[in-house]
Amino acid sequence: MKIDHDQAPGNAAPVAGHSGKTRFKTWGLAAVAAAIALAVAFPPWQAQSQEPPSGGARAGATAKVPVHTALVREMDMPVAVTGMGTVVTVASVTVRTRVDGQLDRVEFKEGQDVKAGQVLARLDARTYEAQLQQVQAQRARDEALLANARVDLQRYTELIRDEATTRQTLETQQSLVRQLEATVRNDAAQENLARVNLGFTTIASPISGRIGARLVDPGNIVHASDAGGLLVVNQIDPIALQFTLPQEQFQAVNRAINSGRALQVQALDPGTREVLATGELTLLNNQIDIATGTISLKARFANPQHKLWPGQSANARLVLGDEPHALVVPNSVVQRGQDGLFAYVVDGQGKAQVQPIEVRGADGNLTVVTKGLQAGQRVVSDGQYRLTPGADVVEARQGNPA
Repeated sequence: MKIDHDQAPGNAAPVAGHSGKTRFKTWGLAAVAAAIALAVAFPPWQAQSQEPPSGGARAGATAKVPVHTALVREMDMPVAVTGMGTVVTVASVTVRTRVDGQLDRVEFKEGQDVKAGQVLARLDARTYEAQLQQVQAQRARDEALLANARVDLQRYTELIRDEATTRQTLETQQSLVRQLEATVRNDAAQENLARVNLGFTTIASPISGRIGARLVDPGNIVHASDAGGLLVVNQIDPIALQFTLPQEQFQAVNRAINSGRALQVQALDPGTREVLATGELTLLNNQIDIATGTISLKARFANPQHKLWPGQSANARLVLGDEPHALVVPNSVVQRGQDGLFAYVVDGQGKAQVQPIEVRGADGNLTVVTKGLQAGQRVVSDGQYRLTPGADVVEARQGNPA
């Protein structure tokens, strides 16, 4: 039997192994080629650039902070000092009875405004009317005696010319006339006193002002020695404000007073800073309180609308003069940090830079800056809480919060 060597089992194995290796190499080359083609068609940097940026902004871009700004201005500003005070009455009178008696009636209402001389109350006057009548009768009796004594003196004077009576009798009659004249003068004084006491039964207001609460009701017996009185009248128009300043400000206040002009004082509401009234300084006390280191002052105000009330707390703003060409900014520009006061200044590139400043004080809505700023600089007046040094800023729209 002839054996075919091409189909022999020993030759079949090598042929099969050679074909498998060829196919493996072909597949590997194809995979590498496909990867290269994919990389060329879709490079990794192009894929990244097509991803949408977070928040709708391009990666790496910085948003500008909206703020409100203002310009540093140069203007004449008043030099003023402020102290805490209490509203007091210009005059306060406790109305008391001058004589003892029963309170017959009152002719006022609690809380009523009254004028000086207006009748407020009346006492039972019958006792004092009787006393007046009594002294009037005594005076009439003594005047009659005096008239009779003068007639006798005239008679004795004529008799002594004729030597019809003695000199002693004449002198005695002269002495009697003088005694009766003194008695009549005393009667006149007693009558005036009785009339005055009778007048005290009608009680009138000594000043113009406002009545407080009624302290005694009609029907009660009142005495001149009573401590409480019948009522209290406070003069509240005009009215006064008593306040204090630190003793360090005494020299400035004293110089302003010595200038010879009246010093203006404003009464301010402690909470809202509203100007309640404008008046003039009337008193710089003659000594400094060594216990508190303060000087006491008083100002007087017209008070027709009664915006100031006795006992009310109020701040007093005393204007000492004017400071020309002062640099001012809105109060909100001034910020306080760990190193002191500062402001955000917007530079030429629109960036907010921190600028340390020094101030003299506030006047209304404006603060006077003594160091750190120049006229015309733009400063941030609202929106500072969003800022960091060097942040880009943009002016917020009017009416929109920064």
